[in-house]
Amino acid sequence: MESILISGNSKKDIHLLATIAEKMGMDVSVFNGDDLEDFILAKAIKEGKTGELIDADAFLKSIQN
Repeated sequence: MESILISGNSKKDIHLLATIAEKMGMDVSVFNGDDLEDFILAKAIKEGKTGELIDADAFLKSIQN
């Protein structure tokens, strides 16, 4: 599955693009600002998750400098 994220200030243009995508048989999801922020944060967490444990004290010391 491939995805594309298109943002813009014109609801009319966004609606037109969504309609075209739906007519092409694609799934369309519309996000408001809060939804988009949540999506990006979840993506960052997923990409940063390594499954490795770190020493919390060493980490805190490293970010204080």
